[in-house]
Amino acid sequence: MTRRLLVVPVEDPAEVFHALREALAGGDAILPGSPAGPLPETVEQRIALVVETSGSTGVPKRVALSSDALLASAAASDTALGGPGQWLLALPAHYIAGINVLVRSLAAETEPVLLPPGHFDPRDFAAASTLMDAELRFTSLVPAQLARLVAIAEEDVSVLEQLRRFDRMLIGGQASSPELVARALELGLNITRTYGSSETSGGCVYDGVPIGTAQARVVAGQVELAGPMLAEGYLGDPRRTAATFHDADGHRWYRTGDSGEVVDGVLTVTGRLDGILISGGVKVSLDRIEAVVHSVAGLADAVAVRAPSVEWGEVPVVFSTGSARLEDLRAVTSKALGRASAPAAFIHLDELPVLSNGKPDRVTLSEFAVSWAGGAPGPQ
Repeated sequence: MTRRLLVVPVEDPAEVFHALREALAGGDAILPGSPAGPLPETVEQRIALVVETSGSTGVPKRVALSSDALLASAAASDTALGGPGQWLLALPAHYIAGINVLVRSLAAETEPVLLPPGHFDPRDFAAASTLMDAELRFTSLVPAQLARLVAIAEEDVSVLEQLRRFDRMLIGGQASSPELVARALELGLNITRTYGSSETSGGCVYDGVPIGTAQARVVAGQVELAGPMLAEGYLGDPRRTAATFHDADGHRWYRTGDSGEVVDGVLTVTGRLDGILISGGVKVSLDRIEAVVHSVAGLADAVAVRAPSVEWGEVPVVFSTGSARLEDLRAVTSKALGRASAPAAFIHLDELPVLSNGKPDRVTLSEFAVSWAGGAPGPQ
């Protein structure tokens, strides 16, 4: 059996909320946003939602999710958060974390407060939070949004008081710098770092611990996740589905493409497996470079990408809106990770390019790095 697949514009989050309600109840399946190419008119009956995302590599993929998976994710989150509550939507409604806000609102039978899409304004967010009247109040943010809120809250007590009203602020989409986390906790904000993706109906690991009946393990250095919140696969792409999802030990597992480790039941993600470059024959992790550079004051938003080098093959290049001397960054990264990990260049930008979901636009930054390189050897 099949059902229709409808494209739902995301300019009005309330429209997505209504369409999602119908989809979860067995109506037409939906794809929020503007698809990159033609879509099938129908999908299998068990599919309620299709999320189109570029993924970490920039290659478009369409993740097919069932009502059962989405509602299992909501139930696990409710348990982890202490019960159902009211949510404030501050993320795009075609991004899985934004969709999750709407799904959890539907499951809790509460009315979400919806910020209009577009530029995130911390004061508008704080003002919108005053409309929340439920006993438990939640929101979901990316680190860049949290950073803006923290900066305002450190200067404005009235904003800080509004932020403290949240019983939990889920922070996901990318790694949060230790500096940002420390500042948020010092302000008394109730933050929880989440880990997951569209393939897991959003975050299914909170502060390193799987929620509900989700499971996390590391196989050959790669993080794998299992649980009832897993996607059906990729729409119209059985090869990718077979490569990413597999059955083992009585469970269906999702290969995340991330490296990590599990110690005493707590998962630590150490980076992307595809975030490895070879510089002068030495493996270099861009994620580990970022982690070190983030420890430098003012560089919490730093992004490391690869650039071509005639002499070394590839070299790391760091971008940030902050300021630093290249020799200082090379010294700190060399000490922590070895000389091959020392950035070949530090490039200041007034504003980092970002994707609609708030993550850094690594494709654009990589293009900048290639332009900078111009075939020159890296200064190692």
